[in-house]
Amino acid sequence: MSARLHSAVARGHARVSGSALGPYQTAIVRIGFSFTWLLFLLREWPHRRELYGPGGPMSWDMAHRLLDTNRAFSALIWTDSTLWFEIVYTLGIVSSALLLLGWRTRTMSVLFMLGVLSLQNRSIFIGDGGDNLIHLMATYLALTRCGQVWSLDARRTARQKEPSRDTTGIVLWAVLGLVLLWAQLFTEARLFLTADGPLPGVGWGTVLWGLWIVQAGWWLVRRYAPGEPRTVLDVLANLAHNGALLVIMGEVCLLYASAGWYKIQGSRWQDGTALYYPLHLTYFSPWPGLADFMASNGTLVLVLTYGTVIMQVAFPFTLLNRRAKNVMLVLLMMEHLGIAIMLGLPFFSLAAIAADAVFLPTAFLLWSGARAARLRDRVLARVRRLRGPRAPERAEEPQARTLIG
Repeated sequence: MSARLHSAVARGHARVSGSALGPYQTAIVRIGFSFTWLLFLLREWPHRRELYGPGGPMSWDMAHRLLDTNRAFSALIWTDSTLWFEIVYTLGIVSSALLLLGWRTRTMSVLFMLGVLSLQNRSIFIGDGGDNLIHLMATYLALTRCGQVWSLDARRTARQKEPSRDTTGIVLWAVLGLVLLWAQLFTEARLFLTADGPLPGVGWGTVLWGLWIVQAGWWLVRRYAPGEPRTVLDVLANLAHNGALLVIMGEVCLLYASAGWYKIQGSRWQDGTALYYPLHLTYFSPWPGLADFMASNGTLVLVLTYGTVIMQVAFPFTLLNRRAKNVMLVLLMMEHLGIAIMLGLPFFSLAAIAADAVFLPTAFLLWSGARAARLRDRVLARVRRLRGPRAPERAEEPQARTLIG
């Protein structure tokens, strides 16, 4: 018995440390959350200053005092310059788009996290449950190897036969180091980067400089020590990835379990009328006619109210059975689509669906990826046909040179 247990433990250790589990699941989570945040930033572009900038109800001084108390991170507190706000907001859009495409995912995942934290912590009274979910998942994604598949990084790695100099990566690393040095020495950031940060006794400066140094170490080992040092770093990266993936899965389970059990304690959820009330709120009724139709059907309201509670409470337990879990995922995603349409909360629903995607089966993701690739190839082929055939390039004729002595 002890020999079997030892063998099982050894296999489990080899699997956890030898590979980054769930590459397709983490890739779809990366795509889902970066896409959601990108759409949100683009939609709120005309109102960005009122939401997070100098035109908002929460002044820079108020935000400065608040963050000095709770030690949350926000690059918008480094200076009250309007130009700096525009730079941070624009970089938030750029980092979201590049993370979506999977370009330099290690760096972009960190920048994506900093962009989310900077904007959301600048105005903490703006947002809903979807923003809280993006806030959490952006932090976890920075610890994952989310660019192994379905990314420009994966395509570049597949084309490279041996490690290259990677000039682009070196320039990006140097520029980010200079920005961090400027922030630490010449802005208000020195007060926040040296104080307690994400962990007691560990400031944000320690975290950011640590990540910057790790990036340099990773490149040096990959370039000049591809043997045992590279293996050790791969094992550490796999452990961090798998740990973060486990936390993401646990976070989704906790989200549904807590939401369901809190609903059970509410009298309106117990009598089956909870859904009736938001359907009559103007703020949550983008389609008043449809909302009135649903609210007028008591049986439908009752079924949807009880169904919501049952699905949320039962979801963590359905993970014990693959078929039950897949059916529950479909029902939950349909529920979130209904929330997006009926209550006008598209970004909350997109964030929730992106979080649910971590439990999607690999076979389904591979099938979806193949279908998307075929669709992409068809679109590109159609574009080429519309452009017409390319003109054949003329071969260069050798020019004879006559030497006259």
